[in-house]
Amino acid sequence: MKALVARSYGPVENLTLADVPEPTPGPGQVLVRTEASALNAIDLALVTGAVKDHLPIQHPFVPGVDVTGVVEAVGEGVSRFSVGDRILAWNGVPSGGLAEYALVQDAPSAALRPAALGPAESAALPTAALTAAALVDEAKPLTGEKVLVVGASGGVGSFAVQLAKQAGAEVLATARADEENLLRRLGADATVDYKNADVTAEALRWAPGGVDVVIDLTHAGPALDGAAAAARPGGRLVSPLMGPPAFDRDVTAVYTGTRTPAGRLEALAAQAAEGRLIVEIGARYSFADAPQALADYAHKHLPGKVVITF
Repeated sequence: MKALVARSYGPVENLTLADVPEPTPGPGQVLVRTEASALNAIDLALVTGAVKDHLPIQHPFVPGVDVTGVVEAVGEGVSRFSVGDRILAWNGVPSGGLAEYALVQDAPSAALRPAALGPAESAALPTAALTAAALVDEAKPLTGEKVLVVGASGGVGSFAVQLAKQAGAEVLATARADEENLLRRLGADATVDYKNADVTAEALRWAPGGVDVVIDLTHAGPALDGAAAAARPGGRLVSPLMGPPAFDRDVTAVYTGTRTPAGRLEALAAQAAEGRLIVEIGARYSFADAPQALADYAHKHLPGKVVITF
């Protein structure tokens, strides 16, 4: 079968389409004929070796943590899926989604695909929506609270805006000026062009005294100080990246990543299929153009999700 392959750690430009053996499902696994996969920041980190000290991979390596397709075979002990089922999955570090066939675990990180949800939207959903849901869980926004989402036009950000709104919060979202219409469509109450305005100053203008919650998807470490300064005394900052445990004015911090509680992916997929959750796809590529897709994702600003279809 064909797959997008990294032979060693290095720049994404080194990846090529190559023939690799078709995998065989082991216990608790299903073999999926891939219909679409989506790109995420973790793909770049795994390929380049940026996280090799705590998330090492074996080469040759096939990236692609998001995958959707048709179950072709099931391994021993699989109970939730049958041959012919269409599923979507978050594949985690083993990855493998950027191949004609991929192995998927029979676990809460995989779900049946609703009939009304197409392959591209299904591929775009798992990592970004699961991560956004985990962040909003930790943010615990209450009805009427003000939430600042930093990096709102990206995959995770686009879902975080929507899920915070569903919780009853008022949302201030940051993105480029030409993405304001997108943010409004996602439900943002107000927007900030981070390229031409001071986000902290604008947030304090929007919420005198500070916002209740900051969800920062862009910064890490000391760089989070600026976003934390937009929070009210005793406010909360939530991020998928690492940083200090607390900030000035008793602003507390929680750091979390993709989580897969039972039923969560099914619920998010159902929302998307019913039109209650917008899946924003900023760019689509064919599998033949997968090397270019990864290079563009690494070097260009692309709103929403980047999806590769087979």
